[in-house]
Parts: sequence; structure tokens; C-alpha cells
Amino acid sequence: MELRQFCSQSRVVIVAGKGGVGKTTVTAALALAATRAGLSALICEVEGKSGLAAAFGSDALEYDELHLDDRLTARTLAPDDAMVDYLESHGMKRFSHRLAKSGALDVVATAVPGMKDILVLGKIKSLEQLPAADLIVVDAPAAGHAITFLLAAQGLLDAIRVGPIRKQATEVVEMLTDATRCQVMLVTLPEETPVNELIETAFAVEDRAGVALGPVVVNGCMAPLRDQPDSITSLMAAGFSLTTSTQAIEAVAFRSSRHAMQEIQIARLAEQLPLPQIHLPQLLTAAIGRAELNKLADAMAHQIELLQ
Repeated sequence: MELRQFCSQSRVVIVAGKGGVGKTTVTAALALAATRAGLSALICEVEGKSGLAAAFGSDALEYDELHLDDRLTARTLAPDDAMVDYLESHGMKRFSHRLAKSGALDVVATAVPGMKDILVLGKIKSLEQLPAADLIVVDAPAAGHAITFLLAAQGLLDAIRVGPIRKQATEVVEMLTDATRCQVMLVTLPEETPVNELIETAFAVEDRAGVALGPVVVNGCMAPLRDQPDSITSLMAAGFSLTTSTQAIEAVAFRSSRHAMQEIQIARLAEQLPLPQIHLPQLLTAAIGRAELNKLADAMAHQIELLQ
């Protein structure tokens, strides 16, 4: 599939996954890949904790858009800021900031579960309608909260019968359940526990929230080893010591076993969740920077082109 075609299927892509699987780097990689297809991309971070800005060597994200790269911007969507924005857009600018600073949002959120999520989702819906960019990539909360995040609008529809909150919730549900406007991209590692959680999340997202699922991203995939040494004897014949040769053979055996386990989990994921898979490589680095994001964006673009 052509990269531009893939990135134009839905204007909003919500990236979600268990904490620690690399959903933020996948978010960045997808957005960068979209810009390479000539599209503009906007990253929306909703928890305020990601290292996205640092990976780009940029200042911390704020509510206002920040330029990260050619055709790429990013912002963080905090509920307080989203509420101020909503009030100002509805003719209540005079006291919007005072209301937010007073702690009224926490009072409302306690009385109306899901209110904070609907404020954020409502802003994403507004950005999608503008449109703020050709592709909006949302770095969603970790898997457990991601489900409640996506269900917040439907929950408010069930609880509130009239008024502006119901109207907002209705419009958000319309966006989430329209595959031409929004889809969820789930991220996992090729390990048993993350795969189990992704499968559970996938069914919850599709069945309970009614949101279309895009390809599954399997992050941190090991490449198979090449030119493996045959034996300790062959290594010693090549000039390595007995200790070094033994350690090399043990390292190869460990790496091979890990790769075999990875392939088992990838196959199990494909069997239990028949969705296209995008495999991103394992990066042996202590931190993710711009160079690593470029590698992941290249891999993302290549894997998308392999999709049927």
C-alpha cells in the first residue's frame, strides 16, 4: 500500500498500548512517515508525561502547537486548557480562565465521570474538523485508561440527555465510530504479556467503543542473526580465546532463543487477532533521539508499503 494512501485513510489515528511498549515513539514514527509522503501531521499528546519533545530535541510541549519538523507540529491537550478553549469558543471568554483556575473542572469531573476525557476528545474532534493537519496522531493513555478514554463519550451519552455536553459527546462518538475519520493503532512488544493485553484491548476497543482498528504495530523486533559461528573450535581456530569463544557461543544461543520466542508471540498474535502487522526494529540504545526516530520512520514507511 502506498504510504500516502495509508496515511489518508483516517484523519485521526489514536496510538495506544500497554505502558512501556513504545507507543510514543510509534506515534512519532507514524507522524514522520506521513510528512515524508508530503502530508502535514500533528501529534497530540494527552497525558503530559511523554518524552516526545526531548526525542526531537525540542522544548516541552504546550497547548499551543509547537513546530518539530517540516510539516510536523505537536501539542499537549490538557483538560483544563481544553475547557478554557471550549468556553472561549462559546462566548464565555471573560471568565473562562478564572473558572479553570478555581478548580471547578475537578468538581465537574467528580460529578460527571469521563468529563476530562470528553474535553480532550472534543478538542481532537475540533482539530479534525478544521482540519488542523492532514493527519492527526494521538499519543493516547496507556491501554487500561485508553479504553475508558474511548468510552467516555458513550458513557456521557447514556448519562446526559440534553445540553451542550451531550452535543459534544454525540459529535465525538460520531468521529470515533467513523472509520474514515478515526482509527486506533495498537502497539505491543513481541512478548507474552504485552501481546495478551493487546488482544484484550483490541476486542474492547472494537466491541465496546466501536472504533475501527488499524494495523497492529509490533515494536522492538529482533532481526535474525547472520553468520553465526559453528562452534567453539571454529572460533578458536580463527584466533579467539577459549573464554571469548565460549561467551560468543552462549550469546548466540541466548539471542537465537529470544528470537524464537519472539516469532512464537508474533504468530500467536496473528492467529488470535487477524489484523495486518507492522514490525518495527529493536533499537539498542539507552535513549530515543532524532536519529532513532528517523530509523523508525523509515521502517514504518517500508512496512506500510508491504501491506496489502
